[in-house]
Amino acid sequence: MINCFSGDTLPAQCDKLARQHKVFAGIIKAYGYPPFWSRTPSFATLVHIILEQQVSLASAKAAFLKLQEKTGHITPAALLALTDEEMRACYFSRQKTGYARALAQAVLNNSLQLETLPLLNDEDVRKQLTAIKGIGNWTADVFLMMTLHRTDCFPGGDIALLASVRENLSLPASATKDEILSIATAWSPLRTVAAFMLWHAYIEKRGIKIN
Repeated sequence: MINCFSGDTLPAQCDKLARQHKVFAGIIKAYGYPPFWSRTPSFATLVHIILEQQVSLASAKAAFLKLQEKTGHITPAALLALTDEEMRACYFSRQKTGYARALAQAVLNNSLQLETLPLLNDEDVRKQLTAIKGIGNWTADVFLMMTLHRTDCFPGGDIALLASVRENLSLPASATKDEILSIATAWSPLRTVAAFMLWHAYIEKRGIKIN
């Protein structure tokens, strides 16, 4: 079964979580509802998410915009036409150059068919994406949450999200990823909505600006 959410349904789903778990009622009271973060389901979006792995959003966006400027339109063929030097000039590390090229090749040889992903359930989307070198569970989760708008994902590899859980649930700094993932099972089938609220609290508390 495929369950999705939208900008229209997000506030009501936040309210539902708030009625069930006081931590989310506190987040709404302090910071309001989270934005409906949404991205286009495209090759370019997946490249952007790869760039966001383990770096700041600002750094990833700078590299993405540089690539966009270089190619005009980010397509698999356009990316594969760039040399190593041109990729470095777009702020791609050697590792992420390899990941982006692996993704481009998968799209061109049809081992990954992006247009079919919205039709697949969450686990099948994850299997399709993580079969590609450089795409792990975090990248797959972000794509599922922000591009396909699936309701029940929780990226345990996201440092900011884990930090927000510790802060808002008053957990010790030593609380592990596995312990937090276990806690998050109580928020199913709205774990994506929970993650949006927790990210929102993290961002607002620190005054982070996201363009």
